[in-house]
Amino acid sequence: MKPQTLNDMFFAIMDRGLAQVMLVRESSGWKPISAYDFYRKVAGFARALREWGLKKGDRLAILSENRPEWAVSDFATLLLGGVVVPIYATLTPQQTAYILSDSGARVVVVSTEKQLEKVLSIREQTALEQIVVMDQVQTPEALQMQRLMESGPTGHDAELDAMARAIVAEDLASIIYTSGTTGTAKGVKLTHGNFASNINYSLEGFEVYPGQISISFLPLSHVTARHLDFGMLYHGVTLAYCPFIEQLPQALVEVRPTIFVSVPRVYEKMHAQVEQKTTGFLKQAIYRWALSVGQTHRATILRGGTPTSLRWKLANKLVYSKVREKLGGRVELFVSGGAPLGRELAAWYADMGIRIHEGYGLTETSPVVAINTPHAHKMGTVGRPLGNVEVRIAADGEILVRGPSVFREYWNRPEETSNAFVDGWFKTGDIGNLDEDGFLSVTDRKKDLLKTSGGKFIAPQPIESSLNLHTLVANSVVLGDQRKYASVIISPQFAQLEEWARANQLLYSSRQELVSNPRVKALYEDIVSEVNRNLARHETLKKILLVPDEFTSDDGTLTPTLKLRRKAVEVRYRELIGSLYEENHRPGA
Repeated sequence: MKPQTLNDMFFAIMDRGLAQVMLVRESSGWKPISAYDFYRKVAGFARALREWGLKKGDRLAILSENRPEWAVSDFATLLLGGVVVPIYATLTPQQTAYILSDSGARVVVVSTEKQLEKVLSIREQTALEQIVVMDQVQTPEALQMQRLMESGPTGHDAELDAMARAIVAEDLASIIYTSGTTGTAKGVKLTHGNFASNINYSLEGFEVYPGQISISFLPLSHVTARHLDFGMLYHGVTLAYCPFIEQLPQALVEVRPTIFVSVPRVYEKMHAQVEQKTTGFLKQAIYRWALSVGQTHRATILRGGTPTSLRWKLANKLVYSKVREKLGGRVELFVSGGAPLGRELAAWYADMGIRIHEGYGLTETSPVVAINTPHAHKMGTVGRPLGNVEVRIAADGEILVRGPSVFREYWNRPEETSNAFVDGWFKTGDIGNLDEDGFLSVTDRKKDLLKTSGGKFIAPQPIESSLNLHTLVANSVVLGDQRKYASVIISPQFAQLEEWARANQLLYSSRQELVSNPRVKALYEDIVSEVNRNLARHETLKKILLVPDEFTSDDGTLTPTLKLRRKAVEVRYRELIGSLYEENHRPGA
């Protein structure tokens, strides 16, 4: 029988009794956490929560990077019938205060002294009764989680188990606040049944089993990462925790995962690194030859096969295997989600012998709506809808969804809840289509579609994906809504651009001076011209604004999951954008 709640999944993890449920990096190397150890930690923390009076329906917030204590806090709360409220570790104090206050969280678990200080600075704005810190921080303001976990029983806690098994599918499991790409974050209420039904169906068609390893590095405050970890643990896959994305390259080499799930931005960076390091005439010649060989065998890779020609085997030895080595050399399953992957990027990986299974979903759908699988894969789409989900396309092209994994309401937002549905179907806000084989394609966010003053629509994301594929482009933002023509803001990949400047003996004293240089402008005009060749006339980018800044989640131009905050970028560069559309503004200036 398939699990009906997240608690059912927890007991399935315990019943399997694996010696290596998780891996955590310590000074001496990677240390395993067994099912026995994990249960003891969860039960110990749950016991403390019970003593504090945390009961069914009460909210506990987690403000932390990815680490085993995150999962301990999560399951301890869920077993008691509590409601978990994840908070991104990168949020500002005021953003954190809003979520804590709006959710009415009674307890917050923080990771480090830095996160503790953040919470203490805004505590008066919240209803917090207890603060728990994961690190060994000596302070009267918070309790140490390590001590609470270690107080867990050596065997099963019969009372805790009974409480956990009494939780049903309809019970609320989590309030997840959306990343806020378009406005104030909303709390999405997801039940145990929402999560369980999605996990039960989203992994169908994938070979996922004990002995495999997956690295948990995408922020667990994001529904995709948390859903992934639940699913991996349930199927016996070992989770290796990587708290900071900067540590990912090292973790990949050390852990050598067999499953790799990421957002497109990470795949883009890996592609850029490969292109950047392919220097010199001989290396370039071999790389370009290997790419052409890969292109001729792309269909075989996308079918899940392994080419047998001597040319492909040689290219694999010289180039493709080197790309896979950067990912540890053992990955059998590649998945992308959280944002559109981009057809060109997917094609490049296929030409490198790597088939990426792209999926699609939202926080409100727990999250997966559709996904490509090893047995049903079509590049350029996000796969077929899950077996328990219905998808239809509205008259205006919007993707509508209904099914047991779709949320019922936002937290304390009845009007927005009403506006989110039409005749029982959830309005995703995305534009897309279903082809004759049942594969779903997503064009763009409905709110992001640009309409020129001439009445022509432009979908910016595919254009931006093409630009971002270039090694000299970190991020791009297509403009043109209610304007005569489309333009683009480009944030350069400064490491590569500065290397190009040195190679071309270009002198500059600041990034502003660098992006203002006529030769640099000409360089980016050529990149844009290359992309323009594949665009319809009304989509072509007429002007370019090079900015001397990198977009980051810290400055608010990217979400914590590295998605573009379009409005934030437009506000930041409002005056410069206005100058793009002045009649006397020169192209490329």
